[in-house]
Amino acid sequence: QVQLIESGGGLVQAGGSLRLSCAASGRTFSNYKMGWFRQAPGKEREFVAAINWSGGSTYYSDSVKGRFTISRSNAENTVYLQMNNLYSEDTAVYYCAAGADIGLGFSRATEYDYWGQGAQVTVSS
Repeated sequence: QVQLIESGGGLVQAGGSLRLSCAASGRTFSNYKMGWFRQAPGKEREFVAAINWSGGSTYYSDSVKGRFTISRSNAENTVYLQMNNLYSEDTAVYYCAAGADIGLGFSRATEYDYWGQGAQVTVSS
C-alpha cells in the first residue's frame, strides 16, 4: 500500500502561481511513477503531468505544457507540481497518483494504483 497526501492548494488570481506537494508513505517511493490528474466540476478526470521513477522523464498534457513543472525528491518521498501563469480553466481538484513504473504509459488513470484525497485549486479571473 502507498498512502498519498496532497497539500498546497488554494485560491489564486489568474496569472499567479501555486505549488502542490504530494507526500508518499508506505512502499518504496522510488519504485513508482507519479502522476498528477485534475477534475473540474461536471468534467471527467484528466491527465496533467507525470514523472518516471528516477525523475529523468516527464510528461505533460498540452494544456499545461510550458506552464506547469513536475518534479520529485525520492529522498523526501515527495512529488511536486509547480503551476505558473494559472488560468481560470485550471480550477479543479488536483489528485496525485502512484503506479508501478514498468515502462508502460503515463497518461491514463488506469495506469495508477494509488490516489491521494485531492487538493482544491481555484483560479479567479
